Amino acid sequence: MNAVKKTTEKMTNYRWTICAMLFFATTINYLDRQVLSLTWDEFIKPEFHWNEEHYGNITAVFSIVYAICMLFAGRFIDWMGSKKGFLWAIGVWSVGACLHALCGVVTEAWVGLGSAAELAKATGDVAVVISTVSMYCFIAARCVLALGEAGNFPAAIKVTAEYFPKKDRAFATSIFNSGASIGALAAPLTIPILAKHWGWEMAFIVIGALGFIWMAFWVFMYDSPRKSKHVNAAEIEYIEQDKDEASQETTVEETEEKKMPFWQCFSYKQTWAFAFGKFMTDGVWWFFLFWIPSYLNTQFEIKTSEGLGMALIFTLYAIVTILSIYGGKLPTIFIKRSGSDPYAARMKAMLIFAFFPLLVLFAQPLGIYFADWGKHAAWIPVILIAIGCSAHQAWSANIFSTVGDMFPKSAIASITGIGGMAGGIGSMLLQKGAGNLFVYADEAQMTFFGFQGKPAGYFIVFCICAVAYLIGWVVMKSLVPKYSPITID
Repeated sequence: MNAVKKTTEKMTNYRWTICAMLFFATTINYLDRQVLSLTWDEFIKPEFHWNEEHYGNITAVFSIVYAICMLFAGRFIDWMGSKKGFLWAIGVWSVGACLHALCGVVTEAWVGLGSAAELAKATGDVAVVISTVSMYCFIAARCVLALGEAGNFPAAIKVTAEYFPKKDRAFATSIFNSGASIGALAAPLTIPILAKHWGWEMAFIVIGALGFIWMAFWVFMYDSPRKSKHVNAAEIEYIEQDKDEASQETTVEETEEKKMPFWQCFSYKQTWAFAFGKFMTDGVWWFFLFWIPSYLNTQFEIKTSEGLGMALIFTLYAIVTILSIYGGKLPTIFIKRSGSDPYAARMKAMLIFAFFPLLVLFAQPLGIYFADWGKHAAWIPVILIAIGCSAHQAWSANIFSTVGDMFPKSAIASITGIGGMAGGIGSMLLQKGAGNLFVYADEAQMTFFGFQGKPAGYFIVFCICAVAYLIGWVVMKSLVPKYSPITID
């Protein structure tokens, strides 16, 4: 075990290697999550006779199962520890990702048909059975995926708190959290191509297998800072700079820290502030993640396997990736300039980020205004949505870091799990509502502010997404107006 002492030796920087591992885990997490959204509209829907309601049901169930699992995932990570907990999480979700490939086989066996072509040609009651059975098969696979993916952020936030001092956590979180954007960035360049040339089933298998490769690296690369042979005393001193003098004299291993009872987590306003912020905003990110490919096809007749479709989605997440990383740096700038505490700096930054999603309000109107551009009019809403999604990722990096600011390390994963559960519930409501709304708007040719049919439905959801962050910030600030760290008695 490394000793903590004042030293003049050159500091190692192994914490950034661990941050890179968290980044790749999050990238894989979002790649696995994106396979369905990039294949359902073009490849899966014709085979299984789906509409937006079927897809909305699948994404809604994924969201609620993810939410429930998040409630317990944090506790599981606290109990298992960062190393084993992360291995279990990514192992389960990788299995779940690969299971999607079996949904067609199960559906064929259930209805007694022998190929995907026969499924696609079915009509009448048989088509209804195919759509229903296949939907439940995908729901089952998504439940396994959700069970594993629920452990990613509680584990990553816990590892970040172990390896970084408070002043660096938002930046480190923004780096690994940008893996979500990189995953979404790589997805349109790989998944449609895999689905087009090898079949949508192989897209799930190839992307799902990446998680097993990551596990092999994690086994050999991760240990807590004090046990790691790659971290010297100077780096430990830097990591533990937030500890007071008493705790520096007698360092207590995390496994020996006093644990916060699970029920007690709900007794703090800080928990409810974090949970409400996640409830209001997580669903926005997931909506765009799950529905943008379908939106482009519906509004502009652009398929994800087309060059323009790939370019649009790639550009969207390229903008998100570049802009979101700096979101975690803004609080550090505020701290250096004003000397404010980390919580105040993060809330100030989050307020700034909360205004940018308002640009999404103009996505639909400008997309129609430039309709004479043809398919290329899609660039306008895509760029505006990209700015809104960038603000979300910057917001997300900071809201996660507020947990590490105010709760002891032994409770961080549990609080993160509670917040993730709230975010999953918010996402479930938005996904289910969006799917039903799009089908209703199309069938009833609903009108809203000059838009008709599905475009009217998309505009309604865009309006909700635009104001969600300001509502979330106001409630968070009302519950916890100033820095109030929690101590376990």
